[in-house]
Amino acid sequence: MLSSVQNPRILLLHCRWSKPLHHHHRHYPKAIHAAAQAQAISTSSPTSQIQIIQKSIHSREKTARQFAEEFINRLRLTEPHVKSFLHVSETVLNEADEIDRKIDRNEDVGPLAGVLVAVKDNICTADMPSTAGSKILENYRPPFDATAVRKLKESGAIIVGKTNLDEFGMGSTTEGSAYQVTANPWNLECVPGGSSGGSAAAVSARQCVVSLGSDTGGSVRQPASFCGVVGLKPTYGRVSRFGLVAYASSLDVIGCFGSSVADAGILLQSVCGHDKLDATSSKREVIDFTSQFVAKDYLESQPLKGLRVGVIRETLGDGVDQEVVLSIRGAISHMEELGCIVTEVSLPSFSLGLPAYYVLASSESSSNLSRYDGIRYGNQIVSDELSSLYGGSRANGLGPEVKRRILMGTYALSAGYYDAYYKRAQQVRTVVQKSFKAALDEHDILISPAAPSAAYKIGEKKNDPLAMYAGDIMTVNVNLAGLPALVLPCGFVQNGLPVGVQMIGAAFDEEKLLRVGHIFEQTLQGCSFIPPLIADEFKF
Repeated sequence: MLSSVQNPRILLLHCRWSKPLHHHHRHYPKAIHAAAQAQAISTSSPTSQIQIIQKSIHSREKTARQFAEEFINRLRLTEPHVKSFLHVSETVLNEADEIDRKIDRNEDVGPLAGVLVAVKDNICTADMPSTAGSKILENYRPPFDATAVRKLKESGAIIVGKTNLDEFGMGSTTEGSAYQVTANPWNLECVPGGSSGGSAAAVSARQCVVSLGSDTGGSVRQPASFCGVVGLKPTYGRVSRFGLVAYASSLDVIGCFGSSVADAGILLQSVCGHDKLDATSSKREVIDFTSQFVAKDYLESQPLKGLRVGVIRETLGDGVDQEVVLSIRGAISHMEELGCIVTEVSLPSFSLGLPAYYVLASSESSSNLSRYDGIRYGNQIVSDELSSLYGGSRANGLGPEVKRRILMGTYALSAGYYDAYYKRAQQVRTVVQKSFKAALDEHDILISPAAPSAAYKIGEKKNDPLAMYAGDIMTVNVNLAGLPALVLPCGFVQNGLPVGVQMIGAAFDEEKLLRVGHIFEQTLQGCSFIPPLIADEFKF
């Protein structure tokens, strides 16, 4: 047991005195500001929006069009302020009408029928722009769907639009987009995290039901923590990367956002599986994740009795905000109440993961982004000289953070420094993998914060890339090891911003993470993770 862990009731108190401050939302229209006055506390458990929609449209209690209109109206109201989307589909209502017609004809409509899904703009869509947040791909429309998008459409989902991101996924705030800065729905003056900040903010503001993001070093999990939603990073190879704009190919995964663990799990169920178009996708059999979602009323008094939980000691020390530590310790106490056996575990190599990650990711990005030269891919400038065409197209089309990482990667791969940087980083990666395997041999899951702080102000770290990189310390090791991880909200800091707890599992053990996460959120009392700007208005 952790003798330093506080009483579980502290978590409940911590949630209750953390009501978001009203002045955070002063820039909203009156209709939204009125909703911000609502108390953001509810004792009800998170429910699956997907399951509600499916039940309602099949029973004819409500139509797919009615659900679509509710989300689109909310999107139109909030989007001028949150700025989650780079493109919104014009065919949403027509697609919803077609689903209603199929239901009237008793045709099969798929497990995601009527569910509005947002897609990060570095995941290819045949009928919408796919810019990766970069000017060099402005107005680019792929001639194909990414495998994950194709599977969504086959499941009946409606793609509502493409969400904002840090350019090519390189960033932790979504300020690195070439088009706009996305705001955190909990406080418009704060960042939503990144690079999948648009996808996280869209789910948090209930502009869509669920969304897809990508996670190279924490780009799903950190914004999930900042925006108070569930973020699921699958095992490397669980979801096909075909159609995902490559950043660091050995680290990139497509991940899922939802307002509940059940929604994130159902979304993963729809997009995972082997794909012959991606040589790195796993042929491992995919089980039914939805079987793990047991209703609260059927849970035992200690539904997680005997589960071995390891708390990573290095993630609760210096450099982590004390309010974040308080929320995480409260979450740990809650898990003990559920019957978990909690012990501390030390991963001495944990601090080595961050520098190794940035060497490897930058090196791979240097190689992957060489294709954007104005000839093979990307917008082209007018020039009579080939070298000027290359240089000018890249100079005009790529942003400062992308250029910085290309330069770092090219340097690390150069003949004189390859052994000192790239090779050594790969050796560190092996050490990290072994340390996680040893820890997970002794524990069912590992626990840590998802980020060392709650969301910070827009512009606070934009000009300090090293400080921004340091914010990824909680998440990058998981990518280096190729493991699955689930982030779900567990409390608030005093200024009303949410905090997420990260649960890390063994490779291809998403089933266990989803079961534990679902029970955790179903039994967590006293917190509502719907931003107050839409808390009153969002009701099924």
